[in-house]
Order: sequence, then structure tokens, then C-alpha cells
Amino acid sequence: MAFLALESHLLVPTALEMKPFQCSQCDKDFPNKKHLTNHMRIHTGEKTEKPYLCSKCEKAFKKYSDFTRHMRIHTGEKPYQCSQCIKAFTEKRALTRHMRIHTGEKPYQCSYCDKVFTQNIHLKTHTRTHTGEKPYKCIHCDKVFSDTCTLTRHARIHTGKKPYQCSHCDKAFTRNSNLKKHIWVHTGVKPYNCSQCDKAFICISTLTQHMMIHTGEKPYHCSYCDKVFRLNSDLTNHMRIHTGDKPEKPYICSKCQKAFKDNSHFTRHMRIHTGEKPYQCSQCEKAFTEKIALTRHMRIHTGEKPYQCSQCDKAFKLKSHLMQHMLIHIGDSVQKE
Repeated sequence: MAFLALESHLLVPTALEMKPFQCSQCDKDFPNKKHLTNHMRIHTGEKTEKPYLCSKCEKAFKKYSDFTRHMRIHTGEKPYQCSQCIKAFTEKRALTRHMRIHTGEKPYQCSYCDKVFTQNIHLKTHTRTHTGEKPYKCIHCDKVFSDTCTLTRHARIHTGKKPYQCSHCDKAFTRNSNLKKHIWVHTGVKPYNCSQCDKAFICISTLTQHMMIHTGEKPYHCSYCDKVFRLNSDLTNHMRIHTGDKPEKPYICSKCQKAFKDNSHFTRHMRIHTGEKPYQCSQCEKAFTEKIALTRHMRIHTGEKPYQCSQCDKAFKLKSHLMQHMLIHIGDSVQKE
């Protein structure tokens, strides 16, 4: 649940910038009262249950080993190196889990079926498919979920958060899988091939629609006349002949049938198909389809990092990178996911 709370917290821009808790003994200020209380012990000399205090973000720890492990977040140290690949980790248990990718070991066996898993957390999540247990409740509505990942994705319906940002344009997505599909638009990768001709497509749904050309299937029937259509969008457009309705999105792409409310969005979209990149970098040969993508790119040359972490001194070029970094400060609760 800490993960969800942080997600909501990140949506308020001022929460990342403000540090309203001021130390009365020095000029330091802090994002919350707990961090200020920990800091005040430096001045008062008060002993604490958690004597190991991080100088970067004011987190306190009972054990020196936990403190040492936490400090690697700030230093970037990853002392546990995989012997099979180039990956390295801050904790030994993370390396142990990773090694199972290479060894194929799956020590966690489901007691209801024959499935096995590399991690205990994956077994627990799977077991709930048998028991029906859904312990994670949405704080915005009455929906419940079997795992925190699904809850987190669902919460974005309420919060509007889209953490997966395209590096080529200003589009953002609630799921990483949707971002990966979108990236293919820019890279030109088309993994779904038609078995009847040499055409290829970015999405399997587009391939399915295309296959109807070969099969002759037209599943969408007009209720006013005997016309039939391959695409629902074609039927919707046709229905306006009978109803007289004006289209909500009058600008329709002839390449992929996407429709847009205004001409500016339509023009921007068409650059995906034409390959036009009117926004040229003045420092290198790169060019972009949108001005916002050029603005982000220019930070590589200027070194500007406008997105500052409120928990430590790190700063980032992109807001999406800051949001990913903020998850580090949650600690083990996120790592277990």
C-alpha cells in the first residue's frame, strides 16, 4: 500500500518541490515531520532506537547492516556481481534471485497445481488464483485485487498517472507493454506478419483487421440498411448518413483509420506515417516530430535537470525518470514486488 500512497503523492507537483518542515537550529528543511525529528537529534544529542542516520535523506536504521545497504541507493554501489552476465546488485538476495534466470532453478512449488516459481512472492500471488483471496483494496473505489501490481495499474484509472513516457514524443502510458508497442511506431518494427501477403503490422489487432481483406469477413452490420463493414469505425462513419450526426473526431487518418478532434493533433499524428521531423536540434543532427521531444533532447546538450528529488540531492532530465527514482525511497516494499 505504501507504493500506492507514493503514486498519489507524486501527482501533486508541489509535494516534490516543497520542504515545509524547518529546523529551528540550522537552515535545513525537510519534506516531512519524521525526517525533521530524526535530524533534530543531531542538535539535541538524544539517543534513539534507530541510531544510524543517513546524511543524504535523514532515514534512520536500527542496524548498521541495514544502514550500509540503504547507503548504496545514494552511492550507486552494486557489490554483488553476476558471474554469468554484466548485471550487478546492491543486495546478495537480489543476486541469488537473479541467478535463477541462468540456472533455471524454481524452488517454490504450488501446493494446488504443478506450477513452480523462481520467487516466493510469485508463488504467493499465483496461490491466490486458487484460493480467490484478494487482499489489496483500492482506496478510491470498492475493487479488490490479488496482487499489488494489478492494484497499482488499476489506481492509475483514478489518478490519471501515466509513468511510461515515450522518449520520441510526448505520449505517456499506464503500462510498459503499451509503451513498447508504441515505440515500434517510431522505430518501424512490425512484428506481426500476414500469412497471405507480405504486409506486417505493429499490433495484432491491426493484423486481425487486415486478415478480413483476405477472408472477406465483414462482421459489422448496419441496422438501417443491408451494408456491412470490416471495421467498426467504418460502420460508425456510415451510420451518420442515416442519423445526420456530425463526427466528434472529423479528422481521420487514411493510413490507420485513427480519428482526431482537431487538425493540430491530426497533423502531428501524420508525421508517424510520413516520417517528417520538422524540429531539428541545433547542436547535432537529430530531428523530432514534436517540439516537446526536441526540448527534452536539448537537455542532453545543456545538462539541465529540472526534476529534483525531494528525498535526496538527485535531479533528472525527465519527470518519468524522477518518478521511477522516487520508488527507491520506499525501500523493501517495492523490491518485494
